[in-house]
Amino acid sequence: MANKVAVVTGAGTGIGKASALALLNAGYSVALAGRRADLLTQAVNESGAGARALAVPTDVSKPADVTALFAKAKEKFGSVDVLFNNAGTNAPGILFEDLTYEKWQSVVDVNLTGMFLCAQAAFRIMKEQNPRGGRIINNGSISAHAPRPDSAPYTCTKHAVTGLTKCISLDGRKYDIACGQIDVGNAMTELASRMSKGVKQANGEIAVEAMMDVKEVANAVVHMASLPLSTNVQFITIMATKMPFVGRG
Repeated sequence: MANKVAVVTGAGTGIGKASALALLNAGYSVALAGRRADLLTQAVNESGAGARALAVPTDVSKPADVTALFAKAKEKFGSVDVLFNNAGTNAPGILFEDLTYEKWQSVVDVNLTGMFLCAQAAFRIMKEQNPRGGRIINNGSISAHAPRPDSAPYTCTKHAVTGLTKCISLDGRKYDIACGQIDVGNAMTELASRMSKGVKQANGEIAVEAMMDVKEVANAVVHMASLPLSTNVQFITIMATKMPFVGRG
């Protein structure tokens, strides 16, 4: 993957950081985007990739930040071949009737609007660059298929990401832009660590859930990214084998 360029959002922690490091290890040049500059710098230093890693502090919910991110990636590396559209936030454990408008909007701004803004910016570059085309990988979630209790903002936005993935996949065909989605269940990250300590189930009980190594998600992202543009993983679900998802728990 030498000379290939990736942009990874939410790259300071969790799935984003693991995927950025895996892409760098596979030979990509990577622009790492996230809200906290210190975490991005730490990830860049940890990678040991030198000039192939670029930290760009970014709030994906702000159009100006997204425009600047992709301008810096293109200026530094010359192209954008892959976007891992990963940045996301959550509002766990809030009863539906107690959910505030402000909390709802904050999740929508990052998980849906931020995904749209980044995908659009990447799409515009991929459409015009030579050679034309590229790949956009959206981080959906198992919540794009089924909710957890008290998760309306997160679940609604992740269902919407599935629609966005399908639209980009269709609209990108004529420009050689492939778009797929990775739906992750219980990867061990800061965001999901509560699952290993006990989380509310559909019947109201609290139960500890099986987890998986986040590196397995990163490996799947690299696989999706490395395919020729004539081939696309439209949807992939990667999850802890024993987590309560398939069937009735």
